Amino acid sequence: MVIKDEQGGIVSRIKRYLGSVTNNIAEYQALIAGLQEAQRLGTREVEVYLDSELVVNQVNGLYRVRDAKLKTLEGEVRRRLGHFARWVIRYIPREANREADRLAREAVREKVDSVVAGPEA
Repeated sequence: MVIKDEQGGIVSRIKRYLGSVTNNIAEYQALIAGLQEAQRLGTREVEVYLDSELVVNQVNGLYRVRDAKLKTLEGEVRRRLGHFARWVIRYIPREANREADRLAREAVREKVDSVVAGPEA
């Protein structure tokens, strides 16, 4: 997960090892981690770009969430989104999300969790 400021500068990079989970669970977990970090930073408005069309459409209310595990995660996302004055979640193709994809692959390969925040992010 990569968090950027309004000018496009990187504020935080998050890597989290999740073990063996589905892609959809991993997408929800990444979204939750990003929202947690944005909340910690005191952000009032968020624009989220995910390369999971399913998660984007579920959170935006276009698709129903049928899987029990995803329903729990979607509820957590909605709870966290309630802390922001304004939020938008949009789909982008994986090719446009390379930095976040790289961090996810590193977390799996290295089996590590890390949040790098501030100018060195």
